[in-house]
Amino acid sequence: MITRKLHYASGIVLTLFIGLHLFNHLCGVAGVDKYLQVMTSLRLFYRHPLAETLILLAVLVQIYSGVKIFLKKRKTSVTFFEQLHLWTGLYLAVFFVIHVGSVLTGRTVLHLDTNFYYGVAGLNTFPLNLFFVPYYGLAILSFFGHVAAIHNQKMKQSLLGWTPTAQSRAILTVGFVVMVVIFYGLTNQFRGVEIPRDYHVLTGK
Repeated sequence: MITRKLHYASGIVLTLFIGLHLFNHLCGVAGVDKYLQVMTSLRLFYRHPLAETLILLAVLVQIYSGVKIFLKKRKTSVTFFEQLHLWTGLYLAVFFVIHVGSVLTGRTVLHLDTNFYYGVAGLNTFPLNLFFVPYYGLAILSFFGHVAAIHNQKMKQSLLGWTPTAQSRAILTVGFVVMVVIFYGLTNQFRGVEIPRDYHVLTGK
């Protein structure tokens, strides 16, 4: 019971942060300057020492409690949304380990600003993009899939004529659209934008 409550509470914290983070990525459609402008404004909130500490603690709690919940329920979850809840949670736990570790390494070891260029360097470089495209794509879909699964579990009534299942499917659809728009902003729009020399260490070029 305590594990579930901690998982839920830390999930709310991360959902707020991830929502802001994805919004920032969506701004990439408007170009690099707009992305960096929005990022600078958002960092006033989530780069504050107290907020950043809370986010990192939430990540650790999510990883630990998420894996425990997965191991406990993997044999008893049978419906589509029950399975979706477990497997998206497991992927997000793995993603958090890699992604947070990468960001902290970039900041403390490579002494790079983990901004737009830090994210798109590998995403726009072959063959690194063979890893980064599914890596980021599955992360976005897993986030929305996790939210959709939780919504399906918690929501008991229809809304505007939509059943809980239809609502959850709508959330999945929104997640897919968000993923496509983000990739468009961070890849297609990226053509012609030069990666600063400091970030070449990420691609070996």
